[in-house]
Amino acid sequence: MSVTPTSTAGKTKILIVGGTGQIARPITEALAAEQEVWVIARFSTPGVKDQLRARGVRTLRWDMGRDSLDELPTDFTHVLHAAVQRSDNRDFDGAIEANAVGVGQVMTHCRKARAFIYISTGALYAEQGLDHLYAETDPIAAMASWLPAYPVAKISAEGAVRALSVALGLPTVIARLNTVYGSRGQGGIPVLLYREMLARKPVPIPQKGGQSLASLLHTDDLIRQVPLLWDIATSPALILNWGGDEAVGIQDCMAYIASITGIQARFVRSNVLRQTYAFDNTKRRALIGSCSVHWKEGVRRTLEAHFPGATCTLLRQSLAL
Repeated sequence: MSVTPTSTAGKTKILIVGGTGQIARPITEALAAEQEVWVIARFSTPGVKDQLRARGVRTLRWDMGRDSLDELPTDFTHVLHAAVQRSDNRDFDGAIEANAVGVGQVMTHCRKARAFIYISTGALYAEQGLDHLYAETDPIAAMASWLPAYPVAKISAEGAVRALSVALGLPTVIARLNTVYGSRGQGGIPVLLYREMLARKPVPIPQKGGQSLASLLHTDDLIRQVPLLWDIATSPALILNWGGDEAVGIQDCMAYIASITGIQARFVRSNVLRQTYAFDNTKRRALIGSCSVHWKEGVRRTLEAHFPGATCTLLRQSLAL
């Protein structure tokens, strides 16, 4: 699978900001197989820097919003900014300062780039009900009880990105990301849900009925679509929802996991939920096309990667009868 930006010619030099996490590390490793890739990050997890260097990635330690970028080259052709500084989840002023200043530093430093992607989040949309499909034109709000400073950080950073895209003439995409899952990294929601099921813990579901929806995006599509996003970058910045094609109910996801593993799904009605949301993908599909991994296929592959043999449970049970 090629992950080279299709509209470029000549040398490609890529910068990934925050390339060590669940979202950006798979992208970093895939791009590094074909391109010159640099990663700037705090590298707080032991061993990650050496693992990336072993794959040919060049690294520089950088604390967003605090450190300078004087040691970083300026000739990057493509940039993906996936870093977020959360610090104290009640330190809203600190979140604004670190994230808005940090992305401003990177955009200014890389002003000659052909394209810039800022990874934002769908968590900044104002809540409109469980079955609502959120479009890019929907209102936003800085409210998320499960992670209070997170949407504040993202909204402030989006403002900086919009301003600098125009001021610098830097083609930019603000990609509001949904829920990423897959065989790489920690696995995402399917792994989290399956661990809860194995522990026989009930998963909280909405008190008033219905179910929370999510636009699950498999890492294969995440990686494949990054160059496509670079290719459609514009100034002023293009705002785009970035999630999977299907609106997947969390209970439906657990029921499917139960059907392929034989582990019972348990639920409890609650007013305390981690918010998930589903996207209206009309704009994204028109610009870069559909996803390639159906959610059921992706969930099955994810569980097989993280829990080898888990999906054979039902087969073993039937043979024992």
